Amino acid sequence: MLRARPIHFTSRPHQWTELLEALGMVNTVKDGDWLEFDAGSGRLALHRVEHTQAMSGTPQDGVTIFGVEVGVLEEFARRTQEDGTIAEVTEASHGQTVQITARDGFSFLADPAPRAGDGTWATSDKADPALAVVATWVSPGVDDSAQELRNIGGRPRTSDDESATFTAKNGGILRVIHGPAAESGDLAFEYDGDLEPLMQRLNGAGVEARISEGVLYVANPDSVGGSAPASIVVERPRA
Repeated sequence: MLRARPIHFTSRPHQWTELLEALGMVNTVKDGDWLEFDAGSGRLALHRVEHTQAMSGTPQDGVTIFGVEVGVLEEFARRTQEDGTIAEVTEASHGQTVQITARDGFSFLADPAPRAGDGTWATSDKADPALAVVATWVSPGVDDSAQELRNIGGRPRTSDDESATFTAKNGGILRVIHGPAAESGDLAFEYDGDLEPLMQRLNGAGVEARISEGVLYVANPDSVGGSAPASIVVERPRA
């Protein structure tokens, strides 16, 4: 079991909720400062933080952290280690998880996935089935990092000298792109449908969005603070 589930830290959870619901996502978890939203493919967690925390040791307001959900932690860790990637079951502040450490020094967490009401690993059937969450990893070594994603169970989809994308068995897209330092990349989405009606749906909900050269750009609620990209990118799936 593998699903893309990045975590986005924000001081504007209300604005993000409006945006995500206009995209077609469904709020499935409300637990204090922690919210989860299901897409047709993949899941996104929102963690509310105070904007003043940006200079402390906590994640910066507007930052997205690469992450996944898996089934049985011990089994996932064992298989990942057998395939050549460091994966250790550990205790985090939110409970037991698996920490994956890549050759470029990047590390991320694989958290236990909750089962749906019918006992499967499915996301909400009320979410727009055309929308997929994209979790992005920036790495100076795309080939090595792509191998790490294969080792955790990612299914290869596209690759070139600067990037590689993988589908996760239980939803979402895992993407590695070239960059000078190993870190999490910006949140993004894919939409397997006409972008024009989606833009109109966003605009109708009061969310600023525009299409340019076949890409939908959605106004980022966190850009108000000046430390986040101005837009969130929604693209058609890559061949």
